[in-house]
Amino acid sequence: MIAHVGLVYGLYFLLLRRRTALVKAGEVEVSAFRDIRDEPTESLRVRNNIANQFELPVLFHIGCLALFIAEADNEVALILAWLFVASRYVHAYVHVTSNRLRWRMPAFLFGYAMLGLMWLWLLVWITFS
Repeated sequence: MIAHVGLVYGLYFLLLRRRTALVKAGEVEVSAFRDIRDEPTESLRVRNNIANQFELPVLFHIGCLALFIAEADNEVALILAWLFVASRYVHAYVHVTSNRLRWRMPAFLFGYAMLGLMWLWLLVWITFS
C-alpha cells in the first residue's frame, strides 16, 4: 500500500513540475489550471493518470485492509499485491510518457487480473478458514 501511495505522490510532484515548466515557458497561463480548462497534453496525461490512481486502486487498498483483518495477508496475498502495484507503476510510466495503448492496456489488464485474484484469494480464505 505504501508503494502505491509513493506512486501517487510522485505523480503529483511530476504534475507540479510539468505545469510549472509550461507556465515558465509561456505556453499556458496559471489561470488555465484553476478551472482545468485547455490543459496542455504534457500535464493532462499526468492529471488523468492521477485520476486513474483513485479508481481501481481504491479496491486494492480496501482489499489489503480486508486481507489483513481476515489474517489472509500471507505470501500469496503479498505476491499478488506487489504484482498489482508494479503494474500500476508500468501503467503510470506509459501513460505519462508515450501514452501508447499498446503498452498501457496490457499493464492495466495485468493489474486488473492481479487485483481480481487478490479478492478471490480473500474469498477462498474466508470460505475455507
